[in-house]
Amino acid sequence: MSELGFVEKSVKGWKVTKLGEALGGRQFEFEQTGVPYVSWNESILRNKTILETFKALNGEVEEESVRDSNSAKQNETLGFREKFEAKHRAADGHYVRSRAEMLIDNWLYMSEIVHAYERKLPIEEDVYCDFYLPVGKVYIEFWGIESDEKYLERKRVKLDIYKKYGFNLIEIDDADIQNLDDILPKKLLKFGIQAY
Repeated sequence: MSELGFVEKSVKGWKVTKLGEALGGRQFEFEQTGVPYVSWNESILRNKTILETFKALNGEVEEESVRDSNSAKQNETLGFREKFEAKHRAADGHYVRSRAEMLIDNWLYMSEIVHAYERKLPIEEDVYCDFYLPVGKVYIEFWGIESDEKYLERKRVKLDIYKKYGFNLIEIDDADIQNLDDILPKKLLKFGIQAY
């Protein structure tokens, strides 16, 4: 639940987040100790995001959903992920879609900041971030194409989703790439993450 951003660690125990509240989480505390905890309605067990996360953690992939997504991809025009293949290999082994993303990935790796590449946001909408940092539950988006109208619309939609759910977001653009050593530590510090 913490990994998905539904709860956050308190001094002792756990506190429900805004996203967790939206999914039915309720905040309580133990009467004798005052330690906070979160209780969930049974409906949480049917939440698509949670079910997908547990399946992914167990290495399970539904054949039918893979087959459906493959046929859907063939029937529609190429999407962003198909158009821009992840062919740049970062120092930690991640394959990323651009040289700029490779530089960001390498910077995070060399700064010993645990991160995931292209992680699905823990929401019903099918949206992926560029990078996710479990510590601080921070999402990083690199905006590399500012001249394409479809890309700008996709950017607007993603920013609206980050705002709607109150996710911690760091935005990086082309101008920032050459100054990652100056830019990223400052942006990370705002979320309590120390780079060096």
